[in-house]
Amino acid sequence: MARASIDFRRWFDRMAPQTLQIALMLLYLNGFFALIGFMDRSDWVGFARVVKGTLGTVVGLVVVLSFITSGLLMANDRRLGYRIGLFAAFSPFLLRFWIYSDSPVTLWNRISGGNTVSLLFELALCALLLHPMSREHQRVWYR
Repeated sequence: MARASIDFRRWFDRMAPQTLQIALMLLYLNGFFALIGFMDRSDWVGFARVVKGTLGTVVGLVVVLSFITSGLLMANDRRLGYRIGLFAAFSPFLLRFWIYSDSPVTLWNRISGGNTVSLLFELALCALLLHPMSREHQRVWYR
């Protein structure tokens, strides 16, 4: 049985349920803003470069690439893309806890990063990926 290759022209799956379609858009959007934050050191991904040095740079690049890669793989019906998407969705929370591990920051700031609007989008992405409709679709249709 031959494995189908990834179609790099396919960036969106119109046949996926709405929860995964919206999650796919949020993955690309968060990936774009994470890339901008990484480059100008203004967001949590860029702040990791400043605080944690080379390791923070590598981790920041992995996070940015995980958003884009998961979207592309999910658009091509790959289960690995869904798993990477889960990592990408929860990465802001993990990264903030790692960055703020040495500083006396409140729990709210560790969770939200001080930005409630970004927190809402991060939570929405997590909820969309963990929604029963999304989990069922990836379980049945993804390879």
